[in-house]
Amino acid sequence: MVVHLPVRQLIEAAWIAFLLYWGWSARHVKGTRRSEPLLPRLVKYWLPLLLAVLLVEPIPLLDASVLGVRLVPDTAWLPVLGMATTWAGVLFACRARQVLGSNWSSEVQLKQDHELILRGPYRLVRHPIYTGLLLAFLGTALALGELRGLVAFALVACSFWIKLRLEERWMREQFGSAYADYMRRVKALVPGLL
Repeated sequence: MVVHLPVRQLIEAAWIAFLLYWGWSARHVKGTRRSEPLLPRLVKYWLPLLLAVLLVEPIPLLDASVLGVRLVPDTAWLPVLGMATTWAGVLFACRARQVLGSNWSSEVQLKQDHELILRGPYRLVRHPIYTGLLLAFLGTALALGELRGLVAFALVACSFWIKLRLEERWMREQFGSAYADYMRRVKALVPGLL
């Protein structure tokens, strides 16, 4: 018996679950001590994320463009693998968000009484929320199978790389040698690689 999974709906459910958890968990965060200005945040992070989301949406105009070129074989198992990867990324990001607790912020910030978190997913990578979201975008792109998915992933990856560089500078200023040691021991995004 062949079971057909509603892959697109399951991917959408993963992203909806992520957004709901993010909104719910943002209720209890520490006060801000230092924050990046609004305009750079909009240009460097939110605009690329918005473009990436639009690129993976079912827009017929994109299907007919070069962005609709298929990059992977049109098989039944690749979208399922993409869906599973999307869910794995969302769950990893949500777990990292839970461990980060009241130190979390959607923008580059230092919180009042900011703590250096080294447990849970932070033992594997310094930026596990970004790792999880990149994995989720990669899964969504794989399920889509088109150039536009790869472009969306690249936009998010570049945006996160820019953001984490500023975060790391501020964390080194805040935590000094403790953060420098953490950087030597733990990779930024991919355990043992990057």
